[in-house]
Amino acid sequence: MEAQKKVPFRQIRAVFDEDTITVYQAYNSQIADAAVAAQRLDASPLYRLSRMTWIKPSWTWVNYRSGYSYKDANQERILALKITHEGFLQILRSAHLSHGPPGYQIGGKQGARVVVQWDPERSPRLVKLDFRSIQIGIPGVMVGQWISDWIVGIEDVTAKARELKRVLDEDRNMATPELVERGLMPVEREYVVPDDLQDSLQMRVRIEEKEEVNIVDKEST
Repeated sequence: MEAQKKVPFRQIRAVFDEDTITVYQAYNSQIADAAVAAQRLDASPLYRLSRMTWIKPSWTWVNYRSGYSYKDANQERILALKITHEGFLQILRSAHLSHGPPGYQIGGKQGARVVVQWDPERSPRLVKLDFRSIQIGIPGVMVGQWISDWIVGIEDVTAKARELKRVLDEDRNMATPELVERGLMPVEREYVVPDDLQDSLQMRVRIEEKEEVNIVDKEST
């Protein structure tokens, strides 16, 4: 994604088709191997259903979060998860924002709800950009349904992340269009959500408006 393009300050961008939207997570090898083999995220006994888990529709952001999979052993495998549109929208409708006026949330009790935060988008080289990318925290009470009902495909894309880093390290002049041609950068399009969600997720905020306290994504995924 090119920083100079006119992009709304808050916008959901993703790879999607008629049936699904792709999001990313990073895991250790044991969890990733079992998930890909069984096509079920909690196939490994190491997977903890009780904890909040974060999903990211942005390819560059999961690479930033995991250091192209090199950051640590708990993030050494990047998975692309295909989620149904119905499930993705239900997740968003269950959300509250991690920033905004004190006590602000879309609905329900904090801790039992999905958390949405808007973090600076990243370039392929992980440089911070001026617009935001959505990060979505799914609480433990919803993880079981997310895995059983809404994830319909799991792919290991670690090799693509590492090849992306290798190419960028070798050629400082490598541009995004060429990365797209090589299959190392997906074409992420605007994922349009209904007006009520645009309002509740504060997607219409202007770039000059300052955000308040933003929680830290402390989990390993």
